Amino acid sequence: MNDTDHRVHGLAADDVPPDWPPIASAEVTALLARYPSIGSAGVIRWCSPRPLSAAALIDVAGRLVFVKRHHRSVRTPVTLAEEHAYMARLREAGVPVPTVLADAAGNSAVAHGEWTYEAHMPAVGVDLYREAASWSPLRDLGHARTAGAMLARLHAASEGYAAEQRHTHLLVARSELIASADPLATLAAQLPARPGLAAYLAQRDWRTELGQMLAPFHAQVQPRMAAQPALWTHGDWHVSNLCWSDAGSQASITAVLDFGLASRTFALFDLATAIERNAIAWLALDRGDAAYPDTARALIAGYRERRPLSAADVHLLADLLPLVHVDFALSEVEYFSAITRSPANADVAYRTFLLGHAAWFATTPGRAMLDAIRALA
Repeated sequence: MNDTDHRVHGLAADDVPPDWPPIASAEVTALLARYPSIGSAGVIRWCSPRPLSAAALIDVAGRLVFVKRHHRSVRTPVTLAEEHAYMARLREAGVPVPTVLADAAGNSAVAHGEWTYEAHMPAVGVDLYREAASWSPLRDLGHARTAGAMLARLHAASEGYAAEQRHTHLLVARSELIASADPLATLAAQLPARPGLAAYLAQRDWRTELGQMLAPFHAQVQPRMAAQPALWTHGDWHVSNLCWSDAGSQASITAVLDFGLASRTFALFDLATAIERNAIAWLALDRGDAAYPDTARALIAGYRERRPLSAADVHLLADLLPLVHVDFALSEVEYFSAITRSPANADVAYRTFLLGHAAWFATTPGRAMLDAIRALA
C-alpha cells in the first residue's frame, strides 16, 4: 500500500489522510526480528483506519500478528506497559483479551527512534465492526445486550486490581475532573503539567465556557460520583473493539480489543461510556435521529445479567452520561493542539465534542435518552 492510498476515520464521518504514516514493510522486518516467538519478516495484509496511531495485521508464514505503532509523544514504553499489565490481569481472569507478545528482552512495549511499538497475537473471531467509526450507533440489540454482559464480566475481573492511575492524560479516558468538587480548579492545577492543553485554553475564556457546560449537570451528580469505588476500566467500549463468533444477533464475543483508553475510573463511568459510544450517533446529529434508546436499554439489560444495578445506580448512570466524555475530550484537544498541531481538529474536539456533547443532553432528544435510562430504575 502506498502512503497516499491509506485513509483513516476523520472527525466528520469522513475518510482523511492519516496524521501518522502507515506501517511499512521495512519497519515490520526490523521490529519482528526482535521477537523470538516470531523471528521472521512478514507481509502486511491490512492497515487500520483508526486515526490516533498506526496499526496493521502482518502475515508471518501464514500466522497473523497485530502490530501497533505510537508516536513517543503519545505513548512511551512505560505508559503503554500500563495497558498491557491490565490486559494480562483480565486474561488471567478469563476475559478473552489477545496476548501481548514480548521481545527478546521481555518487553511488551518496544521503543525505536521516535516510535513505540506493541505486537499482539491476533484476536479470535470475526471482526464484524472493524471499519466502524467509534461513534457509529449499534443497531443490533442482540449484540448490544451481549456487549453489556461482557462489560460486566470485565468489571468483575477488574475487582482487586490495584495498579495506580495512568501516568498520562493524553488519549486516556479518566474521570478525575468530573468527579472532583471543583472541576475548573482541578483542571487549572493540571495545566502546568499539560502545557499543550494550557496553550490552547489560554486562547479562550475556558473557565466561563466549561463552567456553563458543567452547570446544568455537575453539582447534583458529583457527590454520588465521588462515592463510587475506584476500578480499572476499558474506557472505549464500542463494538468496533469486540470480535464475534459470527454475524448473527445471538453471536458471542470472542475477543475484547484496544485498551488504549483504559484507566482507573469506576464501573458506572465505563457503562456510561459504552452508552455514549454505541447508542448516540454523534456524527449525524444534524439528521435529528441521533438517539438510540433501545440500544442503551439493551446494553444495560445485558450488564444487569451479570452485575446488579440498583435504582440509585441507574439514576447515577443517566445523570453521569452528559459528563462522561469531559476528561477524554480535553485530552483530545491536547492531542490535536500539541501533538498533531491541527488547530481545526482541536477546535472540533473542544467545541463539537467537549461542549457540544454535553449541550445535546439539554435538547429534547437528549432529555428523552436520559429519561429512557431512568425508566429502567
